[in-house]
Amino acid sequence: MTTDALNEKHSKLDKLQLTALFSLMVIGALFVYSATISNGSESQKPWYAQIWFRQVIWYAIGLGAAVALCTVSYHTLARWSFVFYWAMIVCLIAVLIPFIGKTHGWGARRWIDLPFYQFQPSEFAKVAFVLAGANFWSRPPEELRMGHVFWKGIALMMLPFVLIMREPDLGSALVLVPTGLMMMLVAGTPQRYLVRLVGTVGVLGALFVADVVYAPPSLRIPVHEYQRQRLLVYFGKDFAQANATLAQKAEARELQHKSSYQGEQAMISVGSGGLWGAGWGKGKQTSLQFMPSGSAHNDFIFSVIAEEEGFVGSLVVLTLYAVVLFTGLRIAGQARDRLGKLMAVGVVTLLFSHIFINIGMNIRIVPVTGIPLPLLSYGGSSVLCSLIALGLMQNVYMNRRGY
Repeated sequence: MTTDALNEKHSKLDKLQLTALFSLMVIGALFVYSATISNGSESQKPWYAQIWFRQVIWYAIGLGAAVALCTVSYHTLARWSFVFYWAMIVCLIAVLIPFIGKTHGWGARRWIDLPFYQFQPSEFAKVAFVLAGANFWSRPPEELRMGHVFWKGIALMMLPFVLIMREPDLGSALVLVPTGLMMMLVAGTPQRYLVRLVGTVGVLGALFVADVVYAPPSLRIPVHEYQRQRLLVYFGKDFAQANATLAQKAEARELQHKSSYQGEQAMISVGSGGLWGAGWGKGKQTSLQFMPSGSAHNDFIFSVIAEEEGFVGSLVVLTLYAVVLFTGLRIAGQARDRLGKLMAVGVVTLLFSHIFINIGMNIRIVPVTGIPLPLLSYGGSSVLCSLIALGLMQNVYMNRRGY
């Protein structure tokens, strides 16, 4: 056996994944700074009160939480998984109550204001779901073939899905579905159950989109207007009705321009980066405020990176994410038992879903949804949950078979 193989076998942590993880955090801090420093009010603040420094603080807190998780066996965490799960369900219900849940001007009721912190339950609910799902689906394979067990698993996934949709937060709700389905597949749920489920969901989803986009108002399924507008923008449909007056058509065009503005500016940012980009802090879309300052460092941080570091910088980011995801799959393959494998698979699928949807909306291959890019987008809840999830994966690695 080679020296490298021996070192790998006796390594307590997956150093390759940690290297990619720390690299992403450095990039995140640098580009949150770049995306916000051109904002006049932000640049006037002392450095310790600026957004980029708060992001660094969240990185530190998240790393501390991840380290704390690694001191406890994932089997012990799994025994408490349903306590965490139901605590998050209570929080998801609480955030829907007007005097508890806050919108912070974004329209959706997603936050609970705590001292010094805006708590977003939907982010923590995703991690709680992965932990509870891994515990639930790690039961013996013969039990997974029972119909009532299958439907209990679906209910485990759909309860937080429905509550998050009520906020509404379509992006956060959607990532639960591939995460849950992949965990069920890896656990050994009969494929005929999953094929029927995916087929049914696919047909219903297509009918839902067709109704929202093409049906007349009298036959349309009720959805939030901004959600319908995002679908119309994505499919390139005119906001105006066929029988609209000239004034109504002009008003519809103005509304369509506002609804598509962020996505269009993100595409311009990505396209203008070229091969090497404009240079760190020199992106015109951000510095000239074409990209709204409230979203550049959040959901559209990838477009900032693409403009300032070009194709090469974008490829570096994608490579780092690929390292995190593929080392996660390796951890799943080396897991001591099915519980550890399902935890790792759940975390990998959750992260992949976030990455795919966020970058997809930056380059217009998916509709715009309010979902952060893990470790790069600014946000305390998002950063904490990403690092906690990766801490769970390191926990599985530390307790892998043959260690």
